[in-house]
Amino acid sequence: MRHTISILVENKFGVLTRVAGLFSGRGYNIDTLNVAPTQDANTSRMTIVTHGDDSTLEQIVKQLNKLVEVLSVQDFHEADCVDRELVLVKVSVDSETRAEVMQITDIFRAKIVDVQPQTLTVEITGNESKIEKFLNLMKTFGVLELTRTGKVAMARQ
Repeated sequence: MRHTISILVENKFGVLTRVAGLFSGRGYNIDTLNVAPTQDANTSRMTIVTHGDDSTLEQIVKQLNKLVEVLSVQDFHEADCVDRELVLVKVSVDSETRAEVMQITDIFRAKIVDVQPQTLTVEITGNESKIEKFLNLMKTFGVLELTRTGKVAMARQ
């Protein structure tokens, strides 16, 4: 089962290393990891997506809460949070396919952020399902390069 964990931590040197080390030291895999400061410069928010059953997740949360720099840990269920991901994708185009890629980009409310003679670079944000559908359509044109931020999430409450 896939889990999204949101961790509020002190914004200090080495915290990311300790959290990642906790996962690797216990054999837990991190699917995606996103870290950035919050509105308070003294804290950062980590959003980690991982796989495991409920007992595995419970163990992860207990271990995270033992770390001194960890202020809070939340395990989000899909209905409990709003989540998004940002993707930049460079697509191969020619004079015949450029308009079609632009049309699909408009349909998905994505943005073309760079135009070159043989490529278009598109920025898209959304939930994982939207991103995957868009990328599957872009594969037919030829994805040359791709980078993803990983999931960010926030509680609905």
